[in-house]
Parts: sequence; structure tokens; C-alpha cells
Amino acid sequence: MQNREELFLKENGLDVDGIDREALLSAFAEEMAAGLAGSPSSLMMIPSFISIDRPVKTGEPVVVLDAGGTNLRSAVVTIDAAGRAAIGSFAKRAMPGTQGELEAEAFFDAFADFLLPVIEASVSIGFCFSYPAEITPECDARLIRWSKQIEVPSVVGQMIGAGLLKHLEQRGYTRRVVILNDTVATLLAGKSAGVARDYSAYVGFILGTGTNTAYVERNARITKRTDLDPSGSMVINVESGAFRRVQQSVFDATMDAQTIDPGHYTFEKMISGAYLGWLGFTVLRAAAQAGFFSAEAAARIGAWPTLSNKHLDDFCGGQPTPDNPFLEEAFSDGDRAAVIRLCKPVYARAAVLTAVNLASAILKTGEGRDPARPVCVNVDGSTYYRTLTADFQNRVQRELAELLGPRGIAYELIRVEEAPVIGAAVAGLM
Repeated sequence: MQNREELFLKENGLDVDGIDREALLSAFAEEMAAGLAGSPSSLMMIPSFISIDRPVKTGEPVVVLDAGGTNLRSAVVTIDAAGRAAIGSFAKRAMPGTQGELEAEAFFDAFADFLLPVIEASVSIGFCFSYPAEITPECDARLIRWSKQIEVPSVVGQMIGAGLLKHLEQRGYTRRVVILNDTVATLLAGKSAGVARDYSAYVGFILGTGTNTAYVERNARITKRTDLDPSGSMVINVESGAFRRVQQSVFDATMDAQTIDPGHYTFEKMISGAYLGWLGFTVLRAAAQAGFFSAEAAARIGAWPTLSNKHLDDFCGGQPTPDNPFLEEAFSDGDRAAVIRLCKPVYARAAVLTAVNLASAILKTGEGRDPARPVCVNVDGSTYYRTLTADFQNRVQRELAELLGPRGIAYELIRVEEAPVIGAAVAGLM
């Protein structure tokens, strides 16, 4: 049976062992170079106009707004001279646009109203904005497109910071705002937390609802812009979730066609938490139609409107809660074993692709040759840390070591709690 299921997956293009890691690394490098040059590329390589060498004001509070994949969060943050962050007045709500389509005015109203309880704490706002946007030299952001299934189409093309400030001014508050991507913020949090360690370079990586990578690039290599000091450097938002030069399976293509942005964010849809459950569900429905399950189990799978990543991962990872749908009587022991054999490769493939993504960013820094000065990689995101299936986190680390060890690259993976919030505070205090 296992050979039959493996053959079914391979025939449909889901073959973990068949992934050419080196070819993918080369493709990432080519796309990154093209994106920096302004040539056609699936990677936008967005300049952040944030240098990690700028001084950070310590002992001063800054208001932080964090627009994440599913949640909008606010806080007041103060950073001390040792890089330690004190986070207070924390609040959270659903991200506007996740519960039905909104117009632009309602979207910005929601943001401004959400900030009112903390707006008196500081004249500065560090705004972590987790969606593809063109950052201006003034650190505002023009939304390029939504990802993560956000539905506020009228905001596309608008300046996010200006929209927020306008709606705050309508409420009687004049403020300044610095906008940065959440992955850029994650990198800055790693820099802040690593002040006592001699790192040669910094990378930020997020694998949660969505995924993305950031690293520090020399301005001389950002040839698509002619207004940069070639002796300087800045953090680059790779937008790695948009990487397209990766082989999709039939299941990926089927799921992608059902999203609100088909053809976009190919890589993100193969590895991130917003899609892994959906992708596994797509595999199971195809397998049910192909006769891999009992009639009762096939009928249940066919009747489900969707399947959460948590339920699928909990079950395949061996820790299902009592409400897990695979514990229903319709599933025999054989059905449950088939579910694991069919869906475990979905997570194993995500781990391999995650390692390739991390390795590509680490290599792009050009550093890490000295074991005493490794590249610091701050990793954030619930999908990376909480995924149980396929020994996910350990698999990522093993794959990464196999890619970078032979190249003699030293790196260190670290974790900073509340990294996007702390990184946004750092940016707001620069």
C-alpha cells in the first residue's frame, strides 16, 4: 500500500526525494540578482531604506503597530542600552479584511481606531506591515498586492503610512510613522538581540501564516536604483514567498486555482501555514476519488468544506485532540494510516523548500566564512516552530546543514520572542 501511495504522489508531481536542491539554490540566486537589477524576476527584492548601522534611541517609548497574516496588534515598546525590549499595553484584533471585503476608508478607520488607546505614548509609530509593498525613501509603503487572502482591493496602490496618518489627524493626532516589512523587522530584532555576539551578517526569516526572507545587501548591488550611496547597505525584503521557479504538483495547481490570487505567491502556497492544511486536503480529496479510502472515509472527506492545518498536522504528527475529524468513526485504522502516508510528504517537502530558502539568503549575504563570526538568522513564525509532522524543524535544520556545511558557511539560528514587534520598535527609534 505504501508503494502505491508513493507512486500516486509521484505521478502527480509530489516527490520529496526528487527535489533538486542545488538547482533550486541556483534558481534562487539568479532570481535574487535579477530582482536587484530590476530585470524580470519572481522575487521583488524590495529596498527597505533601513540600515542596521543607524543608532537606536534607547529609553524612549515608541508605539508599534503590527499588521500580520491574520492579526493586527499594537503595543508600546521601550528598548534599553543592552537591546532588551519592554513591551506594554499589548492589544490584538483580527486583521481588517480577513472577515470579508472592506473599502479603503473602513480599512484605515479600523487601524486608526485600534491605535487610540496607545497613541498618547509616543509621537513615533513603528509599523510592521506584512504584505508586499514598495517602500519609499521616507519609509512609507505603497501596497503592491495583498497576500494571505486579505480582501481590501481598493487599498492596492495606496500609501499605507499616509492613509494611517490622515485618519489619525482626523482624530486630532499628528504623528510620524516608519513602515517596514515583518521580515525586515524580524532581522532588526535579531540584530538588537545579538548585540553581545559578533555576527558577520543578519537574515530574517518568517514561516507562519505566510513566509518571507530578508537580508542585508550592499547598495552597490542594488543596481535598479541610482539614488543610493554605493558605499552603504540596507535591508532587502526578498518577498521569497513569490518565488516561482519551483516545480508545482498537480495538487498545488488545483489548490492555487481556488485561491483569490491564482498564479501569485507560488512558493508561499507550498510551505506556509495558511496553505498546508488546504494542500493536504486537496491531496486527500484526490486520493479519495482514486480509491485510497473506504467508502465511508471517502464520503466524509468529500463532505468536508475545508480542513485546517492544525487538524491535519496534529493528526499526522501524532497529537490529535479529541475533536480531530480523523478520529471520527467513518475512518478505519487503515484509512488513518493512509492519511498519514499521503500527507506526511506535504510537510516533508515544505521542510526541504524552507531549508533551500534559508540557505539562499545566507549565501546571498556573502558572509559566514569565519566560524567565529557566523551569519545570524532570526527565525520567526508558528509554522516553523509548531509543525509536528515529518519532524519538521529538525528536518529543516538537517537539510540546511547538508546545503551549507560543504560550502564552509557558519550560521546560527536564533529565536527572538515577539520579533516583528521588537523590530518595528527598533525601526521607529532609528
